[in-house]
Amino acid sequence: MRGAFRRTWWVRPLLVGYRHPLMLDEPMTTSPGPAGVPTTADVVDWPAVSVVVPVLNEERHLREAVHRILEQDYPGPLEIVLALGPSEDRTDEVAASLASQDPRVITVRNPSGRTPSALNAAIRASRYPVVVRVDGHGLLAPGYIRTAVRLLEQTGAANVGGVMAAEGVTDFQRAVAAAMTSVFGVGGARFHTGGQAGPAETVYLGVFRREVLERLGGYDESFIRAQDWELNHRIRSGGDLVWFSPDLSVTYRPRASLRALGKQYLQYGRWRHVVMRQHPGTANARYLAPPVVVAACVAGLVAAPLTPWTLVVPVGYGAGVVVVSVMIGRGLPLRSRLLLPAVLGTMHWAWGIGFLTSPRSLAARDPRPADVAAPGTAGAGAAVNPAASGPSPK
Repeated sequence: MRGAFRRTWWVRPLLVGYRHPLMLDEPMTTSPGPAGVPTTADVVDWPAVSVVVPVLNEERHLREAVHRILEQDYPGPLEIVLALGPSEDRTDEVAASLASQDPRVITVRNPSGRTPSALNAAIRASRYPVVVRVDGHGLLAPGYIRTAVRLLEQTGAANVGGVMAAEGVTDFQRAVAAAMTSVFGVGGARFHTGGQAGPAETVYLGVFRREVLERLGGYDESFIRAQDWELNHRIRSGGDLVWFSPDLSVTYRPRASLRALGKQYLQYGRWRHVVMRQHPGTANARYLAPPVVVAACVAGLVAAPLTPWTLVVPVGYGAGVVVVSVMIGRGLPLRSRLLLPAVLGTMHWAWGIGFLTSPRSLAARDPRPADVAAPGTAGAGAAVNPAASGPSPK
């Protein structure tokens, strides 16, 4: 029973060589809780937290992202582990400066530059029983970590997360942000568009119990993209809970150009198809809509010489994009509103083409055991197959 270890789940690392048993005197009271979340009268200590950050070419955003973490009002101990890929800008210099200014910031190398490898390297180098994932351009809302830890306690979840709050700085980014928070742009996923708290298939980034990450072997490094969705699928398959809360928000900066946006969504479509191949039960309408639209529009254009009625599909789609752009563009600058049709079309078509052209060899099943146990713990050195997903001990 999850409730049976509410008082002890973060004590476990202390019993297996955990190196920093630091707890503050301030108790964490968990009643009343947010709407839709079970409440409890238990009073517990605040567990120590490790924030892991994959970093590649983040010179512009890294300093602000780290400062947002350090400014959190979290009562317990906190460390930040930056996993540095082979950046082509001054990211490493910024990271070194941050580490020299605050002993809570440490760095590790990620030679491959791939996100799942960076995350696993950072988790291995971290020490604490709660693991918070943050991207190098993500900006945590005030109180994010405190709220997430409280939700872990209240819900018994293995992973909690919230809203990917897309915010643009340029007119183009504002258009992308509007599309990314629209049902027409990205479907009805709560981590994009918001919604009520409750169990979820996946969440943005995530705040995890270390014991679950160690048991599952961390992120599957064969997934260059969609590794968070794949990990959450294994968590749920093992009988554990993934919990969404609108009280958790991370500011996300969209891509700065149409080309970069198209490349991003092309990769999303390709890797989402990989997830569906390996986990067929994960298919749903939201992920299948873009490839269906692309296939239908192309078929309509190809068949047009035979009968012009087939143009109804591509013309209807184009008209729909324009109408939706007018609807979701209200309040945006004029240039952002004018860019919205191109942004929406790029997101849909890049995803759809990526999905339809995703090669089976993209992520050939090559079992790569990963050891993400904290240094000095009993789990260190014991490799775990990423594909394993047995139920966690209750």
